[in-house]
This record gives sequence, C-alpha cells and structure tokens, in this order.
Amino acid sequence: MRRLAHNRLLVLAVGFVALQALLAVFAPIVSPHDPLEQHVLARLRGPGGTYWLGTDQFGRDVLSRIIYGCRASLAVSATAVAAALLAGGTLGLLASYYRGWLERIVMRLMDVLFAFPVLLLAIGIVAVLGPRNSTAAVAIAIVYTPIFARLLRGPALVICESDYVMSALAVGASDMRVIFMHVLPNLMSVVLVQTSLLLSAAILVEASLSFLGLGTQPPTPSLGLMLSEGRNFLMLSPWSAIFAGIAILFLSFGINLLGDVLRDTLDPRLRGER
Repeated sequence: MRRLAHNRLLVLAVGFVALQALLAVFAPIVSPHDPLEQHVLARLRGPGGTYWLGTDQFGRDVLSRIIYGCRASLAVSATAVAAALLAGGTLGLLASYYRGWLERIVMRLMDVLFAFPVLLLAIGIVAVLGPRNSTAAVAIAIVYTPIFARLLRGPALVICESDYVMSALAVGASDMRVIFMHVLPNLMSVVLVQTSLLLSAAILVEASLSFLGLGTQPPTPSLGLMLSEGRNFLMLSPWSAIFAGIAILFLSFGINLLGDVLRDTLDPRLRGER
C-alpha cells in the first residue's frame, strides 16, 4: 500500500477516474439543466454562458446530457464487467481446480464464444433480446465471460499445484476453503488489473452499441447516441458530436490508464524496469 500511495501516476489515474465517477453519481446535482428539457428557440447553439457546451438539435443542454450519458455508460459497463468477472472467474477457477472433464467442457464452451468477434457477438445478442440498456449489459457480459475464464485459469493452474495448496488439502481443508483462502487471494492482482482494462473496453462497446441504435434508446442520454445524432448536424453545429466523443475518450482513457499503472505497479517483473 505504501508503494501504491507513492506512485504519482497511480494517484493521478485514481483521481481522474474518481472525478468522473463522482460526476456520474451526482449527475442530478452537478448538471446545470434537465437533460430532457427542450428549448426550441435555443437549438444548435454553440458553447456560451447559458449553455456551456451548446445545445443539440432539440435545444437540450449538451453538458447535462454528457454528464448523464457518462452515468449510463459507467452503469452499463460496470454491471457487465462485474457479471462477466463473476461468471467467467467462477468457471475458470472451477476448471483449473477440478480439471478433467469439467475443464474440457468449460474451456471448449469458452473457445466457441472466442470464435466470434466481440462487437459482432454483442450485436447479435442485442438483436435477439431487443435494444435497451439491460440487454446491452447482458451482451457485454457474455462477450467478456470467456476472457475472464481463460485469464484466471492459467495462473490458477500454477497455484493449485503449489506446495501450500497441497499442504492445505493434506490436513483436510475443504475445496471451498482452499479456493477462497489460498487460490483466489493470489489472483487478486490479476483480477484487479484485467477488470479495469476490460471496463475501459466495455465503455467503447457500449458506446458503439448505442451509436448503432442497439443500446440506450432516446430520449435517455447516452454518449454513443449523442455521437450518432450529432453526426447529422456536423456542418451546422458539431458541438454535440465533438464533446460526446471527447467524453468517451476521457472515460476510456482514464480507466485504461488506471489499469496500465496498476499492472506496472503490481507485476513484480516490471518493477525493476520502471
């Protein structure tokens, strides 16, 4: 913990991500206007005093919609990654611990999911379940489940063959105790880093689905939806599309930076190089 606290880049990344999370959580307090309120006489205005980032084609405040859009993107992405971690991590741990036929069945199922491109598989799942926030979260969770399963299976195989695990089994420790007390704690650094990196990628997938009309549905604010709607007015007023794209960039960049710094800090092989 002392090493983490003295890493300035890590502190910067944590602060940047925490600021975005606080803006999303306290969106009703922070946003200057109602994101759904329309002002017909103020349509397609540029940045100014009343509307800091301008307005869209319906006269809605772009800044307020971006704040609420970040809230929706983080909620969908965090829910999806948490579900993928729970499902994929559980499958990967069980496959590495029990081995045999369970490992073969689980990993072959994960290989089937891996055979499809990420965005294409997500689009197919949303097309079957219907376009809305919840189905976008389900699609992203299904897409990322095999990543967590395969990621945790590798190091878990090594840990399950270690001396302290064998010793715990020899003295009569139950399987669940060995998994939760000896195997899982040694995987926490891997889980933490991969979760942050996949959360960054999930934000881009959620924005892509909303851009294609398969995620958040209007009039609910969404960064991908704002980008899609704003492209039709690039010649008249490009501010909605520009600022929505910058918001997606900042969200993804902040979480990705946090994941990179955590990986460099927690991986003992990289400490000497740094």
